[in-house]
Formats: sequence, C-alpha cells, structure tokens
Amino acid sequence: MNVGRLVKRAKKGNKEALLQLVMAEKDRYYRLALTYMGNPHDAMDAMEDMIVTLYETIDQLQKEDAFYSWSNTILVNRCKRMLSKQQKLIHAKEWNEEETNRYSTFIDPFIQREQHLDIMRLLDHLNEQQKEAIQLKYFHDLDYQTIANMTNVSVGTVKSRVFQGLKKLREHIGGDYHE
Repeated sequence: MNVGRLVKRAKKGNKEALLQLVMAEKDRYYRLALTYMGNPHDAMDAMEDMIVTLYETIDQLQKEDAFYSWSNTILVNRCKRMLSKQQKLIHAKEWNEEETNRYSTFIDPFIQREQHLDIMRLLDHLNEQQKEAIQLKYFHDLDYQTIANMTNVSVGTVKSRVFQGLKKLREHIGGDYHE
C-alpha cells in the first residue's frame, strides 16, 4: 500500500482511498481509543468522529507521509473532547471484568488478566500526564516525537513524563532505578 498515493487520492475526494488508509490501521486506532475511553463503545464512537474529521479536513494535511501521525493526533483529541463532555475519567478500579478482558487482549495477548490489572493499578499511582505518556510509549509503541505531537507538548516534556512516571513506579514497587 502506497500511503502517499492513497492520501493524494483521498484529498481529491476519493472516499475509498481514505477508507483503505483507515482500515489498514484500524486495530491500532482502536487500541489507542480504548486506552483513552476505557470501554469499547466509546472507543468506537471516538473512531467514528475521527473518520468524519479526517474526511472533512484531509485537504489540510501538508505531508502525505504524515497521515498516520496526523490521524492519531485527531483521534486523541476526539477522545479527550469526548471525555471532557462526559466529565468523567475512567480508572482501572471502575472497570468491570468484561471490559478488562477486552482491553487486556489488545495490549499484549500473553499478559494474563491478573497481571494486566496489576499494571493498571500501578499506573493509578501516576498523574494523568505521566500515565498517558507511559501508555502511549509502552502500550502503543509510539516514539517520543509522535507522542509530543499528539499531546501538544515538547519532546523533552514527554521524555520527562515517562522518566518521572517510571521512577515513581519503581519507588512504589521498591525497585532500584538501575535494575
């Protein structure tokens, strides 16, 4: 699949090209939305909002090869806007078992549910910015620049949030920094 070619076609109004771009990364989009929204229904709603926004604003994309980082940023902004409207934050404590099972299969199929719950409980010891940075870095394997673009902060700030968050987690579990 040639991303640049598909983006050019989508910019000319080809809905099928845009659909191909989105479908190629639908699982990654879903995992990202699920990280923010905390449940499958809201994650799908956020993805739908993202697709509509992509369709309406694709002509604003300057670099065709930046489509996926641009679309991820749009998705994160949609999630944050939805959460703001709902005026709620999803914490691991509030998840029911069914949601936990669904979510854990998207992070790593080899992590057992109990281990995943332990990880989510540990992340609750971080502030929201540290938690977000660590989830994007390690659950979604995004690079620092992409995370910075998605969260509208500098790369240094992202690195600091990850470093400080990991440091806080190590202190909480009693581990040495150099382990």
